Amino acid sequence: MCHVLIIEDEPLVAMDLEWLLGSVGATSFAFAQSESEAVSMAIAQPPSFITSDVTLAEGTGPRAVYAIHEALGAIPVLYITGTPSACHPNVPVQPVLTKPFDRGAVMRAFQLCDVV
Repeated sequence: MCHVLIIEDEPLVAMDLEWLLGSVGATSFAFAQSESEAVSMAIAQPPSFITSDVTLAEGTGPRAVYAIHEALGAIPVLYITGTPSACHPNVPVQPVLTKPFDRGAVMRAFQLCDVV
């Protein structure tokens, strides 16, 4: 089973990511629109893979990911954002795609993590 946490405050982008990742092997999804919601959801059901926007309606994706890594250890992350220069902290360094994103690049990044 490959559970994916999608941290994204734009519902259409989140649904597109769900479809893309489901087509290459992800089996379940959780969706978070804020930093605090992302951390809570990851603690409740640890993901195998995370996609994250950088700028959220409340907080940031990178701070959520940092807190998730502190609590759960290393989990592969793919940042997908319109503001790549604002992607910090990005520790350990994770790939960053710019919106609008290349769908093939998202699928390849997921497959390279070998989480399925």
